[in-house]
Amino acid sequence: MTRRTKIVATLGPASSSPEVMGRLIAAGVDVVRLNFSHGTAQDHIERAAMVRACADRAGKAVAIMADLQGPKIRVGKFEGDKTLLKAGQRFTLDGGRTTLGDNEAVGLDYKELPRDVKPGNTLLLNDGLIVLTVDDVLGDKVHTTVKVGGMLSNNKGINKQGGGLTAPALTAKDMEDIKTAMSFQAEYVAVSFPKSATDMEMARQLCNVAGEPWRHKPGLIAKIERSEAIPALDQILRASDSIMVARGDLAIEVGNAAVPALQKKMIKMARALDKTTITATQMMESMILAPVPTRAEVSDVANAVLDGTDAVMLSAESAAGKYPVETVEAMAQICLEAEGADEVRLDTDFSNKQFGRIDQSIAMGALFTAYHLGCKAILALTESGSTALWMSRYSSHTPIFGLTSQVVTQRRMALFRNVSPILMPNFGERDAALAAAEKILVERGVLRPGDTYAITCGEPMGYPGGTNMLKVCRVA
Repeated sequence: MTRRTKIVATLGPASSSPEVMGRLIAAGVDVVRLNFSHGTAQDHIERAAMVRACADRAGKAVAIMADLQGPKIRVGKFEGDKTLLKAGQRFTLDGGRTTLGDNEAVGLDYKELPRDVKPGNTLLLNDGLIVLTVDDVLGDKVHTTVKVGGMLSNNKGINKQGGGLTAPALTAKDMEDIKTAMSFQAEYVAVSFPKSATDMEMARQLCNVAGEPWRHKPGLIAKIERSEAIPALDQILRASDSIMVARGDLAIEVGNAAVPALQKKMIKMARALDKTTITATQMMESMILAPVPTRAEVSDVANAVLDGTDAVMLSAESAAGKYPVETVEAMAQICLEAEGADEVRLDTDFSNKQFGRIDQSIAMGALFTAYHLGCKAILALTESGSTALWMSRYSSHTPIFGLTSQVVTQRRMALFRNVSPILMPNFGERDAALAAAEKILVERGVLRPGDTYAITCGEPMGYPGGTNMLKVCRVA
């Protein structure tokens, strides 16, 4: 079986060697995430080159995602690197402090915090494990009482319950990191903490300017991790190519219990707007240290697949875990099992659907026809990847193969659910292109004599957005 759900793996100390990367790709990784919160520009350039080389050796399309750090909303450093906070004690967050912190106070990387909070607000530190209640704000000092204590160490994150921190989504560091990402033509750029469509529009402009020397325009992923992003979700989606359901920071701001329903809502909205989705954070967390996942983690990954997510993502599991390859193998198996229960409702999905574009109508016609005729595959000859993307927005057990002459399109399609991207020569003549596409799929063992398949293309050939032909063929 061809796995339809894609796997995103974060690169880190456990996975930065060519040997491990080769094994990860063989195990099923489709997208590699470079976390720009760590490492230097040169580190990312070298790792991107390593990923490209390993993918080429494997003969597989692998996309690279550059994940921007975003604003550093963190506490400063402590004497001895940490302190133990106890419930009921007073503790001060001091934007003006220049010395190391202690058990009574600590400095702030995020100097605007005193302007963003007021008495009665709840602050959550270290992924919500430590809870502080704001008592008062005096100048640069935020005086709090510890509600839930614990060990607080250097540079741990700060969230405000309910949102409301004014930090901009794009920092000066992010702007430099965009230039680095464009130097190796990352297929996707993930923007941390966007609050509005404006944040995404600014990121797109910066990416397009930085990518101009290479004529490269990456896909933009909005990481939904602020409560303010939820009411603006429709506008953010329309300004993006994809969203990441970033459940860590989002859960801290809106509460753990609200996240599962939000996950389903976000995936449904994204699919309706022809956008891709990535479900992330703690999906296989126990496998950082254990060789097998918990049953709860298996259910979590399976439910994301059944929700219709395009991809499931690994963070520390593949970046720093003891079993990065085994984690990918386990995740791939869970995805396959869950996809077997995926319900196809194309007749219902199309009942009130209207299409205003010829290429989109052809894509939907191919899906519908292939499903009812029992075609073995759908072949989409595409320059931009749009035809394959539109097909991938609907649940279908017919595998979709995106055939393109553009390397960047091939790699971008690596994120699309149920789409296998294939690079093929650029043909100027339609019949030659159709014959070559069939030959490729026969050589790969996907099609055999007697199999029927649907194929779409544009005529004349080679124009993005020009898909205008659907043909049903039988392999001789």
